[in-house]
Amino acid sequence: MKNPILDQLLQLATQKADAVEVYYLSSQNTPIEFENNRLKSLQTKAKQGVALRLIHQGRLGFASSTDLTRLEDLVEAALQTAEIGAIAEFEFASNLHLHSDTSSYTPPTTQELVETGKNLIEQVINYNPEILVSVGFNLSREQVQIATNQDVYAERSSQLFSAYLSGNLVKGEDFLAIGCYDVASDRSLETERLLEEVIQKYRLAEQQATIQSGSFPVFFTPQAVARILGGLFRTILSGQTIVQKSSPLADKVGETLFDSRFSLYEDPNFGPSACSFDDEGTPTTAKKYIDHGTVNQFYWDRQWGSRGQISSTGNGFRGGLSRPSPSLVNLCIQPGKTSTEDLISSIDEGLIVDQVLGAGQSNQLAGEFSVNLDLGYKVEQGKIVGRVKNTMVAGNIFEAFKQLVDLGNQPQWVGSSSYVPSLLFQQLGVVAKQ
Repeated sequence: MKNPILDQLLQLATQKADAVEVYYLSSQNTPIEFENNRLKSLQTKAKQGVALRLIHQGRLGFASSTDLTRLEDLVEAALQTAEIGAIAEFEFASNLHLHSDTSSYTPPTTQELVETGKNLIEQVINYNPEILVSVGFNLSREQVQIATNQDVYAERSSQLFSAYLSGNLVKGEDFLAIGCYDVASDRSLETERLLEEVIQKYRLAEQQATIQSGSFPVFFTPQAVARILGGLFRTILSGQTIVQKSSPLADKVGETLFDSRFSLYEDPNFGPSACSFDDEGTPTTAKKYIDHGTVNQFYWDRQWGSRGQISSTGNGFRGGLSRPSPSLVNLCIQPGKTSTEDLISSIDEGLIVDQVLGAGQSNQLAGEFSVNLDLGYKVEQGKIVGRVKNTMVAGNIFEAFKQLVDLGNQPQWVGSSSYVPSLLFQQLGVVAKQ
């Protein structure tokens, strides 16, 4: 059912502007948080608001507000920004009517989640009473509606259910934080898996190990692949960086720059964040960005697409009520055929990278990355022998994929927007402080 606020704002703005786009967002979050072994907070937060883009006398105006009682003021604010706004290089969406329903899955009650949280804490403490445990659940529901004065009305509702389990273990100056996550939209969360993974990671970290600086085989878990490589690929495949010439893939379409076993794609039709249209009212589609090592295409919103002289690929998304910018629904890497156990057992001496500190550093123009390990393990003769500290891993994605041993055969969701397997590289730079 159409939102009367949307219709009213569209009508008000159309009277004064040549082209109008109205974006409505309503969200509700219910977080349940345990911190340091105790229930910390339990509350529901709800918000709604609108973002208005318009084209007036050839220029782009924008305004947004969570006050839905002053729509005329919002129109005037957008018109004022158009007076000094950029030249409108693109058109708003036209001729689209889409509606998608939310998942029918009913999540557990708040009380059930509180009991689950207490049980998880108890089991981690049973393993090691010195670990300070944090548990979090969050149920978020979101409704998006978008309309333009060019016969567009699209509406989608989504539901995301997430859980994390983490522990902090402090021994003198040694601080070890380990966390695992699960996100879903249409199924129960795998809390038992989170428990097993956290305890297993702490067990593997009980022994300390060292590694010398040099070049070694490095195994990236799916979490590390999403954080390090996924973040880099999201940047260099964006139409914005292509137009700005800050991506090393600019002008490389059709060139084979990676191992032929490596394919990176986006499928907006599956996964926790699946959606049928973006936040500009453009339908989303499945796309292969890197196909068997060959650069195939990039992703675009309307503004950067116009600057790159290419149509939007349905990748214009917003953070809250902000302007759209190029973004992926999900980043997926085609898995390989080798198990995690077999990949690790093939390493004579090397590293496993699981968690990294911050976002790391990268020289995107050269495709380079360097990260400090937050949680990593030493491998000797195919066996994990302990945790390494004060260690950095660095490499170049083009050189690294020339040293690709294999991709794991079990991709995992990392958060709600990365579906990736593990990766083993034969040689990456390792810097260790002894």
